[in-house]
Amino acid sequence: MTTTVAAVSEGTGTPYTLSHLDALESEAVHIFREVAGEFERPVILFSGGKDSIVMLHLALKAFAPAAVPFSLLHVDTGHNFPEVIEYRDRTVAQHNLRLHVASVQDYIDRGVLKERPDGTRNPLQTVPLTEKIQSEKFDAVFGGGRRDEEKARAKERVFSLRDEFSQWDPRRQRPELWQLYNGRHAPGEHVRVFPLSNWTELDVWQYIAREGIELPEIYFAHERDVFQRAGMWLTAGEWGGPKEGETVERRLIRYRTVGDMSCTGAVDSDAVTLEQVITEIAASRLTERGATRADDKLSEAAMEDRKREGYF
Repeated sequence: MTTTVAAVSEGTGTPYTLSHLDALESEAVHIFREVAGEFERPVILFSGGKDSIVMLHLALKAFAPAAVPFSLLHVDTGHNFPEVIEYRDRTVAQHNLRLHVASVQDYIDRGVLKERPDGTRNPLQTVPLTEKIQSEKFDAVFGGGRRDEEKARAKERVFSLRDEFSQWDPRRQRPELWQLYNGRHAPGEHVRVFPLSNWTELDVWQYIAREGIELPEIYFAHERDVFQRAGMWLTAGEWGGPKEGETVERRLIRYRTVGDMSCTGAVDSDAVTLEQVITEIAASRLTERGATRADDKLSEAAMEDRKREGYF
């Protein structure tokens, strides 16, 4: 697939075309530069997952050879995959970036938040995230959400306004005709920005392959101790799994998406290369969140409810 633009190659008279990946990259770079020019204190959400990795790669491209003019923010649940945290810290050091960490464990230790009976901490991220945004006075927050992931995310604009409580109201969505983005916001409000909105999971993987972007090994097939719950393979760990009657098995698996260990399922896979992963994704009929995220299965509107409260 190619996208024709209104230009001709010099001396040939033939139309100049962009591949669909070039068009998506150009759009994302434009969004990063637009935010840099329009906001005073933006920040990039960075977890060490593939979407945030691609987002940072695009930001590095957008401002090269200068440094990225934004810091990074990670909401640490305390139940993260060790491989991903190691990748996060190595990347921050490699590019000399500043990392803000909002710790769910800190809020639990102070009695502000309580552990859930199911052990998952994903829903507990909202308060640390919103309070860090408010305390640091971030006015634009980049997220790696894509419209193909989940129906609530499909409703959201590239520039998504949040009120002074970081809450999302779908009725306050603004039109974004011709890639014109409105970042106007009142004091105390901020804007969530999604440069990958129009990307698909397959686009992300094809772009990773084209750009030669390094990923945590967790995204490729490897042997791991897992147990089955609600049709998903979960990693055994201190977060509360497995329960009585749940048997741990050694299986060849990989992760399509990475979040809290308590709610992120693995898939059976023997894909150990980028090409094999791309082939696997192209044949899949389930979205990555639909197949591997237990927190989205709590209700039909689970994601939208969390977004209204301030979650991404």
